[in-house]
Amino acid sequence: MTYILSKYSNLKQRIITAVVGAVIIVAGVYYSEWAYFAIFMLICAFTQLEFYKLVGLDGMVPLKSWGTFCGLFIFCLTFLVEKEVVGFGYYFLIFPVVACIFFIKLYKKGEKKPFTNIAFTFLGISYVALPISLLNVIVFPFGVYSFQIIFGCILLHWASDTGAYFAGVRFGKRKLFERVSPKKSWEGSIGGAITAVSIAFGLSYFYKDLAAWQWFSIAGIIVVAGTYGDLVESLFKRSIEIKDSGTVIPGHGGFLDRFDGLLLSAPFIVAFLKIF
Repeated sequence: MTYILSKYSNLKQRIITAVVGAVIIVAGVYYSEWAYFAIFMLICAFTQLEFYKLVGLDGMVPLKSWGTFCGLFIFCLTFLVEKEVVGFGYYFLIFPVVACIFFIKLYKKGEKKPFTNIAFTFLGISYVALPISLLNVIVFPFGVYSFQIIFGCILLHWASDTGAYFAGVRFGKRKLFERVSPKKSWEGSIGGAITAVSIAFGLSYFYKDLAAWQWFSIAGIIVVAGTYGDLVESLFKRSIEIKDSGTVIPGHGGFLDRFDGLLLSAPFIVAFLKIF
């Protein structure tokens, strides 16, 4: 697909890829909980592997395979618990599975900084797998699968990103956080916020699993936390001196580039829904 789209401009690649990706994700989320499960499990795996690949470029040696296994284990377990297939007590399996990272590293010879590599293995789990796993809490708000909330959150993310992109290109003058991301502007952030709030209004009208004030609150969370998620990923890429996290998604870079906002906003959304 990358080869086919290479003849188009970056904007056209971005639009085509976004449409194709949106159709796959929306269709899966709408179709069934198992289709949602398969799609986001793949997203979790590819994003975490991409993270480990990037820290490897900086000289780190994380446990790529076992770290990704731990992440997928947490995702699958969270899904099954929230779906009420297994009991809450199974969450305690996470600790021995993750603790095996120490055992495996103990038998690795020739590493100068094994604990640094252990730390980056854990970072891949906490930065990528845990936030994506928390999405399972969103899709089972009442113990029954609801596509409305997860679909709404995804749509709000896309609206915020798209609004920020086009507003930034057209009106962007005042830098938002130049030290980390020189292209981001206050005008772009405002454009993203306006777009997200507009979509939240539509969601509150058609989807009743949440009250209107909750949709608008989630839109606010996504605009703020999603922007910070983008900045955090930009800081990560800047620290290892790369432009994009990958080339898998034409026009968008890698999986981290595409889902960075979701990684930081998901914990805040879940906390909001559980508390309020």
